[in-house]
Amino acid sequence: MNSNISQPDNETLLMLENPTIAVALPIVYSLVALISIPGNLFSLWVLCQTKPKSPSVIFMINLCVTDLMLAVALPFQIFYHLNNNDWLFGKFLCNLVTVVFYTNMYSSILTMTCISVERFLGVVYPLTSTRWRRKRYAVLACIGIWLLLLLALSPLAITDLTYEVKALGIITCFDVLKWNMLPSLAMWAIFLFTLFIFLFLIPFIVTVACYTATILKLIQTSGRYGNGQKSRSICLAGIVLLAFVTCFAPNNFILLVHMVSRLYFNKSYYHIYKLTLCLSCLNNCLDPFIYYFASKEFHQKLRKFLGKNSLFSDSSEARRESLFSARTLSGRSMSSGQGEGSAGGSRACLKRQESLL
Repeated sequence: MNSNISQPDNETLLMLENPTIAVALPIVYSLVALISIPGNLFSLWVLCQTKPKSPSVIFMINLCVTDLMLAVALPFQIFYHLNNNDWLFGKFLCNLVTVVFYTNMYSSILTMTCISVERFLGVVYPLTSTRWRRKRYAVLACIGIWLLLLLALSPLAITDLTYEVKALGIITCFDVLKWNMLPSLAMWAIFLFTLFIFLFLIPFIVTVACYTATILKLIQTSGRYGNGQKSRSICLAGIVLLAFVTCFAPNNFILLVHMVSRLYFNKSYYHIYKLTLCLSCLNNCLDPFIYYFASKEFHQKLRKFLGKNSLFSDSSEARRESLFSARTLSGRSMSSGQGEGSAGGSRACLKRQESLL
C-alpha cells in the first residue's frame, strides 16, 4: 500500500518487480486454497449437522464461512501476481477481493476472541454466565463482528483501489493507494491505529488473558475435569495463540511500521508487508484443528470419514467429550432431574455447566 501523489517512486516500482514476491505469493496462496477449500467445506458440513448448536458452534461456523470466502477470492490474487501484478478484473472485483482479505483476517481474530471468552466464562464462571452463553447472543456477536468490520473497512470498499503504473504498463490492485483515499493525514492515522489497536491488539490481549485463566482453572480442578479435557484446552489455546503469533501479528505490526514510515518518513517496508500478508492466510489451514479440539461431533465425524470407526470405551469416550458440547448438558440434566434431589441437582448442575467448556 504505497501512497502516491502522481506516480509511484523507485521503491514501489522495485517492489512490483520483486521476483521473490512474484514467486512466493502465488505458491503460498495456491497451497492455502488447496488445503482450505476441502478442509473448511468438510468442517462446515460437520458443524451445520451438529444439533443443538451451542454458542461455540455458532462461532466456528462464522469462522468457517469467512475462511471459505477468502479461499474463493484467492484465485484472483494468484492470477494477479502470476500476471506481473497486472489486475484485469476491474475496480469492483479489486475492492471486493481486498475487503474479503482483510475481513477474513480481522473476523478470524475477533471470532477466536469470542471463542476464548465463551470458554473462559463456561469454566471460570459456569453458573453466573449461563444467561449470556446462549445461541442468540452468539448470533448477535457474529452480526456485531460483521457490522464492525464493514464500518472499519469501509474506506477500502468505497475507494477505487486500482492504479495504473505507466512506467510498468500495468494496473495494480491495492498495491498503490492514492493519498486522497482519506481526506487528511489525521484520518490515515485514525484508520491505521483503529485496525491495529481495536481489531488486533485488544483482541489478542483478551484472548491470551482468557486462555490463561481457563487453563489455570482447569489445573486447579484437575480431579473434576480430567487430564483429557486439560490436554484439549491446552492444545486449543496453543493453536489459537500460534495463529495470532505466526499469522496475524507479523502482518499487523509490519503494516503499522510501514504506514507510519511511509506517511511520516517517506520510507517503505511494503515488500516485507506483502510477504507477511500471505502468512495471514495460513490461519485458514489452522482453523480445522480448532474445530477438532473444540467439538466432539467434529472429532467423531472426522474419524468416521477417515475410516477409523473403532469402538471406544466409556472412559475414552468421556475424555473426548467436547469442551462445548450442548448434548452433554441436555443428557445429564435429564438424568440428574430424575435421580437426584435438589441439593444433589445443584451440584450436578454446577458440574454440567463446567463440563461444557
